Amino acid sequence: MDEVRTTEDLMEQLSNMNRENSVRQVFIPGKGKFTIVLQEEDPNSIATDIELNPYLKQMMNESMEAYKVGRTKSTLELLKSLSPKDFSK
Repeated sequence: MDEVRTTEDLMEQLSNMNRENSVRQVFIPGKGKFTIVLQEEDPNSIATDIELNPYLKQMMNESMEAYKVGRTKSTLELLKSLSPKDFSK
């Protein structure tokens, strides 16, 4: 049984589940023991979601184009560019 302390830990447990590995037991401190059962895998992928949602498709296309032409920032660059005044009212 794995101990789950963060949402990242829980997401890691869930992402490792599949049809062959469909049951996971975890312990969450302060809550208790849980048994997680993957009953059915979602056949939809991100690509399917993009095709079904025209706004999401447009946003993804614009984002990929911006990346190709270098109009993007890394997370570190974004964080360095922010200051406390960016969050004041």
